[in-house]
Amino acid sequence: MDQSASIWVILLVAAVAANLPFLNERLLIVGPVRAPKGLGWRLFEWLLLFGLVLLLGMGLEARLGQRHPQGWEFYVVAASLFATLAFPGFVWRYLRRRRD
Repeated sequence: MDQSASIWVILLVAAVAANLPFLNERLLIVGPVRAPKGLGWRLFEWLLLFGLVLLLGMGLEARLGQRHPQGWEFYVVAASLFATLAFPGFVWRYLRRRRD
């Protein structure tokens, strides 16, 4: 896999992973159904998936060549991007007007 394909793969995986906690009612995505799942669980899952996406990115970077050491700024920007990617799922879960 070349560098361009790796970038697209990580962006696609990040977009899906960022929205997944807001679109399902299972604990840790594969556990038992818990309806309604609280915001605390969703944020915990979101942080866990953020860590897994970071690990996937590090693995892809190491596969392409030598991994570059990152400072705290990189992780803050990555978390901000992950939060931006999670916005559609958050809107769907909490801000959408439901018809009663």
